[in-house]
Amino acid sequence: MIDDLYQKGDKIRREVLGDAHVTRSLANTDPFAKTIQDYVTRIGWGEVWGREGLDRRSRSILNLGMLAALGKDHEMKIHIKGALRNGLTRDEIAEIFLQVALYCGAPAALECFRLAREVFEDVDTNGMD
Repeated sequence: MIDDLYQKGDKIRREVLGDAHVTRSLANTDPFAKTIQDYVTRIGWGEVWGREGLDRRSRSILNLGMLAALGKDHEMKIHIKGALRNGLTRDEIAEIFLQVALYCGAPAALECFRLAREVFEDVDTNGMD
């Protein structure tokens, strides 16, 4: 269902994750997955990311820590790039992953550093989209 909240979420999602990623995600959506894509766009991006209580930079910091703790590598790569779009530096991302090492363990942090290097190399080669 496309409504104001969906449109708001789609705009924010594209600003954080990039047009190419969102377009690709939506193009690969079949009727079964459409429900979750609509939910993520409306509630995740429109309702939660669209709130004024935290800025996008702060939300990115939280996302990196939570995704690290959950071991969600695919989402981590997407949100590392989003964190860069939201103004985090590579050094700040390294600091986040050092914090992850303390609270989630070295294996989780090592994986985060590995994933970040992959994202940084991709960004350096291909740009942000």
